[in-house]
Amino acid sequence: MDMHAENSAQAEKGTAMNLNDQSQLAAVADPFVIAGKTYGSRLLVGSGKYRDLDQTREATEASGAAIITVAIRRVNIGQDPNAPNLLDAVPPSRFTILPNTAGCYNAADAVYTLQLARELLNGHKLVKLEVLGDEKNLFPNMPETLKAAETLVKDGFDVMVYCSDDPIQARMLEEIGCVAIMPLASLIGSGMGILNPWNLSLIIEQAKVPVLVDAGVGTASDAAIAMELGCDGVLMNSAIAGARDPIRMAHAMKLAVQAGREAYLAGRMPKKFGASPSSPMAGRVA
Repeated sequence: MDMHAENSAQAEKGTAMNLNDQSQLAAVADPFVIAGKTYGSRLLVGSGKYRDLDQTREATEASGAAIITVAIRRVNIGQDPNAPNLLDAVPPSRFTILPNTAGCYNAADAVYTLQLARELLNGHKLVKLEVLGDEKNLFPNMPETLKAAETLVKDGFDVMVYCSDDPIQARMLEEIGCVAIMPLASLIGSGMGILNPWNLSLIIEQAKVPVLVDAGVGTASDAAIAMELGCDGVLMNSAIAGARDPIRMAHAMKLAVQAGREAYLAGRMPKKFGASPSSPMAGRVA
Protein backbone atom coordinates (compact mmCIF):
# COMPACT_ATOMS: atom_id res chain seq x y z
CA MET A 1 0.00 0.00 0.00
CA ASP A 2 1.44 3.43 -0.95
CA MET A 3 1.76 6.23 1.60
CA HIS A 4 -1.25 8.17 0.28
CA ALA A 5 -3.54 5.13 0.39
CA GLU A 6 -2.29 4.22 3.87
CA ASN A 7 -2.96 7.75 5.16
CA SER A 8 -6.43 7.69 3.61
CA ALA A 9 -7.21 4.34 5.20
CA GLN A 10 -6.05 5.57 8.62
CA ALA A 11 -8.09 8.76 8.24
CA GLU A 12 -11.14 6.72 7.26
CA LYS A 13 -10.66 4.43 10.26
CA GLY A 14 -10.21 7.43 12.54
CA THR A 15 -13.39 9.02 11.21
CA ALA A 16 -15.33 5.82 11.82
CA MET A 17 -13.98 5.62 15.37
CA ASN A 18 -14.89 9.26 15.98
CA LEU A 19 -18.41 8.64 14.70
CA ASN A 20 -18.76 5.61 16.97
CA ASP A 21 -17.47 7.62 19.93
CA GLN A 22 -19.92 10.42 19.14
CA SER A 23 -22.76 7.92 18.87
CA GLN A 24 -21.89 6.44 22.26
CA LEU A 25 -21.65 9.88 23.85
CA ALA A 26 -25.01 10.84 22.35
CA ALA A 27 -26.58 7.70 23.79
CA VAL A 28 -25.27 8.61 27.24
CA ALA A 29 -26.46 12.21 26.98
CA ASP A 30 -29.85 11.20 25.56
CA PRO A 31 -30.61 7.72 26.95
CA PHE A 32 -33.39 5.53 25.58
CA VAL A 33 -34.92 3.83 28.60
CA ILE A 34 -37.71 1.25 28.66
CA ALA A 35 -38.85 -0.35 31.91
CA GLY A 36 -35.74 0.91 33.68
CA LYS A 37 -33.22 -0.46 31.16
CA THR A 38 -31.17 1.69 28.78
CA TYR A 39 -30.77 0.62 25.16
CA GLY A 40 -28.21 1.79 22.63
CA SER A 41 -30.56 2.10 19.67
CA ARG A 42 -33.96 3.72 19.22
CA LEU A 43 -34.70 1.47 16.26
CA LEU A 44 -36.52 -1.77 17.06
CA VAL A 45 -36.86 -4.38 14.33
CA GLY A 46 -38.94 -7.43 13.64
CA SER A 47 -37.64 -10.89 12.77
CA GLY A 48 -40.20 -12.05 10.22
CA LYS A 49 -40.58 -11.99 6.43
CA TYR A 50 -36.90 -12.49 5.62
CA ARG A 51 -35.61 -14.98 3.04
CA ASP A 52 -33.93 -17.08 5.72
CA LEU A 53 -32.31 -16.84 9.14
CA ASP A 54 -29.00 -15.70 7.65
CA GLN A 55 -30.68 -12.66 6.11
CA THR A 56 -32.52 -12.04 9.38
CA ARG A 57 -29.20 -11.93 11.21
CA GLU A 58 -27.48 -9.71 8.63
CA ALA A 59 -30.34 -7.21 8.51
CA THR A 60 -30.60 -7.10 12.29
CA GLU A 61 -26.90 -6.39 12.63
CA ALA A 62 -27.02 -3.71 9.92
CA SER A 63 -29.91 -1.98 11.69
CA GLY A 64 -27.92 -1.57 14.90
CA ALA A 65 -31.08 -2.53 16.82
CA ALA A 66 -30.81 -3.83 20.35
CA ILE A 67 -34.43 -5.02 20.65
CA ILE A 68 -35.81 -7.65 18.26
CA THR A 69 -39.51 -8.55 18.15
CA VAL A 70 -40.51 -12.18 17.76
CA ALA A 71 -43.99 -13.43 16.87
CA ILE A 72 -44.37 -16.33 19.30
CA ARG A 73 -47.25 -17.89 17.34
CA ARG A 74 -45.29 -17.88 14.07
CA VAL A 75 -41.58 -18.22 14.86
CA ASN A 76 -39.71 -21.06 16.53
CA ILE A 77 -37.70 -20.02 19.59
CA GLY A 78 -37.58 -23.48 21.10
CA GLN A 79 -41.16 -24.72 20.79
CA ASP A 80 -40.03 -27.16 18.07
CA PRO A 81 -36.60 -28.68 18.80
CA ASN A 82 -36.51 -30.17 15.28
CA ALA A 83 -36.89 -26.86 13.44
CA PRO A 84 -34.42 -23.99 12.91
CA ASN A 85 -34.36 -21.77 15.98
CA LEU A 86 -34.45 -17.99 15.52
CA LEU A 87 -32.39 -17.56 18.68
CA ASP A 88 -29.41 -19.13 16.89
CA ALA A 89 -29.46 -16.18 14.46
CA VAL A 90 -30.26 -13.43 16.99
CA PRO A 91 -29.04 -14.79 20.34
CA PRO A 92 -30.42 -13.33 23.59
CA SER A 93 -26.82 -12.82 24.71
CA ARG A 94 -26.53 -10.05 22.10
CA PHE A 95 -30.10 -8.82 21.63
CA THR A 96 -33.13 -8.22 23.82
CA ILE A 97 -35.83 -10.52 22.51
CA LEU A 98 -39.27 -8.89 22.56
CA PRO A 99 -41.99 -11.56 22.31
CA ASN A 100 -45.13 -10.27 20.62
CA THR A 101 -48.68 -11.51 20.18
CA ALA A 102 -49.01 -11.08 16.40
CA GLY A 103 -51.92 -13.21 15.21
CA CYS A 104 -53.97 -12.86 18.41
CA TYR A 105 -57.53 -11.56 18.10
CA ASN A 106 -58.67 -11.63 21.73
CA ALA A 107 -57.24 -10.86 25.15
CA ALA A 108 -57.21 -14.47 26.36
CA ASP A 109 -55.06 -15.70 23.44
CA ALA A 110 -52.67 -12.77 23.83
CA VAL A 111 -52.19 -13.38 27.55
CA TYR A 112 -51.63 -17.12 27.05
CA THR A 113 -49.11 -16.47 24.25
CA LEU A 114 -47.00 -14.17 26.40
CA GLN A 115 -47.14 -16.51 29.37
CA LEU A 116 -45.78 -19.21 27.04
CA ALA A 117 -43.04 -16.83 25.89
CA ARG A 118 -42.07 -16.16 29.50
CA GLU A 119 -41.56 -19.88 30.04
CA LEU A 120 -39.56 -20.30 26.81
CA LEU A 121 -37.35 -17.31 27.64
CA ASN A 122 -36.65 -18.13 31.29
CA GLY A 123 -38.91 -15.61 32.99
CA HIS A 124 -38.53 -12.79 30.45
CA LYS A 125 -40.76 -9.82 31.43
CA LEU A 126 -40.54 -7.32 28.56
CA VAL A 127 -43.21 -8.08 25.94
CA LYS A 128 -45.08 -6.46 23.10
CA LEU A 129 -48.85 -6.76 23.21
CA GLU A 130 -50.95 -6.53 20.09
CA VAL A 131 -54.55 -7.69 19.86
CA LEU A 132 -55.91 -7.40 16.34
CA GLY A 133 -59.49 -6.72 15.39
CA ASP A 134 -59.61 -7.68 11.74
CA GLU A 135 -57.61 -10.09 9.58
CA LYS A 136 -57.75 -7.77 6.58
CA ASN A 137 -56.60 -4.44 8.03
CA LEU A 138 -54.86 -5.69 11.21
CA PHE A 139 -56.14 -2.65 13.10
CA PRO A 140 -55.92 -3.03 16.89
CA ASN A 141 -58.96 -4.21 18.84
CA MET A 142 -58.73 -1.64 21.60
CA PRO A 143 -61.27 -3.08 24.11
CA GLU A 144 -59.44 -6.44 24.02
CA THR A 145 -56.06 -4.69 24.08
CA LEU A 146 -57.00 -2.81 27.25
CA LYS A 147 -58.28 -6.01 28.86
CA ALA A 148 -55.12 -7.94 28.01
CA ALA A 149 -52.86 -5.09 29.12
CA GLU A 150 -54.50 -4.96 32.54
CA THR A 151 -54.13 -8.73 33.02
CA LEU A 152 -50.49 -8.77 31.90
CA VAL A 153 -49.43 -5.82 34.05
CA LYS A 154 -51.02 -7.46 37.09
CA ASP A 155 -49.15 -10.66 36.20
CA GLY A 156 -45.81 -8.84 36.40
CA PHE A 157 -45.09 -8.22 32.70
CA ASP A 158 -43.49 -5.04 31.35
CA VAL A 159 -45.91 -4.32 28.52
CA MET A 160 -45.13 -2.38 25.38
CA VAL A 161 -48.43 -2.04 23.57
CA TYR A 162 -49.47 -1.63 19.93
CA CYS A 163 -52.51 0.63 19.77
CA SER A 164 -54.58 3.03 17.68
CA ASP A 165 -53.49 6.66 17.42
CA ASP A 166 -56.28 7.71 19.80
CA PRO A 167 -54.81 9.91 22.58
CA ILE A 168 -57.52 8.87 25.05
CA GLN A 169 -56.90 5.15 24.59
CA ALA A 170 -53.15 5.76 24.76
CA ARG A 171 -53.58 7.52 28.10
CA MET A 172 -55.71 4.66 29.42
CA LEU A 173 -52.98 2.16 28.52
CA GLU A 174 -50.40 4.28 30.31
CA GLU A 175 -52.64 4.52 33.39
CA ILE A 176 -52.95 0.71 33.41
CA GLY A 177 -49.16 0.56 33.71
CA CYS A 178 -47.82 -0.14 30.21
CA VAL A 179 -44.14 0.79 29.91
CA ALA A 180 -44.35 2.04 26.30
CA ILE A 181 -47.14 3.19 24.00
CA MET A 182 -46.86 2.16 20.34
CA PRO A 183 -49.44 3.83 18.10
CA LEU A 184 -49.62 2.79 14.46
CA ALA A 185 -48.49 5.28 11.81
CA SER A 186 -50.64 3.47 9.24
CA LEU A 187 -51.77 -0.12 8.70
CA ILE A 188 -49.30 -2.93 9.42
CA GLY A 189 -47.23 -3.73 6.34
CA SER A 190 -48.79 -0.93 4.29
CA GLY A 191 -45.68 1.25 4.00
CA MET A 192 -47.94 4.31 3.88
CA GLY A 193 -45.96 6.29 6.45
CA ILE A 194 -47.42 8.60 9.10
CA LEU A 195 -50.97 9.42 8.05
CA ASN A 196 -52.01 11.37 11.15
CA PRO A 197 -49.08 13.29 12.64
CA TRP A 198 -51.45 15.47 14.70
CA ASN A 199 -52.83 12.59 16.77
CA LEU A 200 -49.33 11.22 17.18
CA SER A 201 -48.16 14.61 18.47
CA LEU A 202 -51.00 14.69 21.01
CA ILE A 203 -49.99 11.26 22.32
CA ILE A 204 -46.33 12.30 22.57
CA GLU A 205 -47.21 15.55 24.35
CA GLN A 206 -49.20 13.84 27.12
CA ALA A 207 -47.18 10.65 27.58
CA LYS A 208 -44.90 10.04 30.55
CA VAL A 209 -43.61 6.76 29.09
CA PRO A 210 -41.79 6.22 25.76
CA VAL A 211 -43.87 6.55 22.59
CA LEU A 212 -42.77 4.51 19.58
CA VAL A 213 -44.29 4.45 16.12
CA ASP A 214 -45.26 0.87 15.29
CA ALA A 215 -46.56 -0.15 11.85
CA GLY A 216 -46.76 1.65 8.54
CA VAL A 217 -43.18 2.84 8.05
CA GLY A 218 -42.18 2.34 4.41
CA THR A 219 -38.86 4.07 3.96
CA ALA A 220 -36.17 6.00 5.80
CA SER A 221 -37.91 9.37 5.55
CA ASP A 222 -40.93 7.95 7.41
CA ALA A 223 -38.70 6.89 10.28
CA ALA A 224 -36.98 10.29 10.34
CA ILE A 225 -40.32 12.12 10.42
CA ALA A 226 -41.52 10.00 13.34
CA MET A 227 -38.39 10.89 15.28
CA GLU A 228 -38.60 14.57 14.32
CA LEU A 229 -42.13 14.65 15.76
CA GLY A 230 -40.67 13.58 19.10
CA CYS A 231 -41.18 9.82 19.13
CA ASP A 232 -38.78 7.98 21.39
CA GLY A 233 -38.26 5.21 18.87
CA VAL A 234 -39.58 3.35 15.84
CA LEU A 235 -40.41 -0.32 15.38
CA MET A 236 -40.49 -1.83 11.90
CA ASN A 237 -40.25 -5.11 10.03
CA SER A 238 -41.85 -5.00 6.56
CA ALA A 239 -40.04 -1.80 5.56
CA ILE A 240 -36.72 -3.61 5.90
CA ALA A 241 -37.61 -7.20 5.01
CA GLY A 242 -39.69 -6.10 2.01
CA ALA A 243 -37.01 -3.83 0.52
CA ARG A 244 -35.12 -4.83 -2.62
CA ASP A 245 -31.94 -4.88 -0.51
CA PRO A 246 -32.96 -5.52 3.11
CA ILE A 247 -29.41 -5.19 4.48
CA ARG A 248 -28.87 -1.76 2.94
CA MET A 249 -32.35 -0.62 3.97
CA ALA A 250 -31.68 -1.73 7.55
CA HIS A 251 -28.60 0.50 7.60
CA ALA A 252 -30.58 3.37 6.06
CA MET A 253 -33.21 3.03 8.79
CA LYS A 254 -30.52 3.12 11.46
CA LEU A 255 -29.22 6.42 10.08
CA ALA A 256 -32.73 7.85 9.62
CA VAL A 257 -33.69 7.22 13.24
CA GLN A 258 -30.45 8.77 14.44
CA ALA A 259 -30.85 11.81 12.15
CA GLY A 260 -34.48 12.31 13.11
CA ARG A 261 -33.67 12.23 16.82
CA GLU A 262 -30.82 14.72 16.37
CA ALA A 263 -33.11 17.05 14.38
CA TYR A 264 -35.77 16.85 17.11
CA LEU A 265 -33.25 17.67 19.83
CA ALA A 266 -31.75 20.49 17.74
CA GLY A 267 -35.16 22.10 17.15
CA ARG A 268 -36.16 23.02 13.63
CA MET A 269 -36.25 26.60 12.42
CA PRO A 270 -39.65 28.33 12.49
CA LYS A 271 -41.73 28.07 9.32
CA LYS A 272 -42.34 31.38 7.54
CA PHE A 273 -44.61 32.46 4.71
CA GLY A 274 -42.02 34.81 3.24
CA ALA A 275 -38.38 34.45 2.28
CA SER A 276 -35.56 35.28 4.66
CA PRO A 277 -32.03 35.82 3.31
CA SER A 278 -29.46 33.41 4.66
CA SER A 279 -26.67 36.01 4.43
CA PRO A 280 -26.67 39.10 6.70
CA MET A 281 -27.76 42.33 5.01
CA ALA A 282 -25.78 44.68 7.29
CA GLY A 283 -22.43 45.85 5.92
CA ARG A 284 -23.00 44.35 2.48
CA VAL A 285 -21.14 45.65 -0.54
CA ALA A 286 -23.49 47.52 -2.89
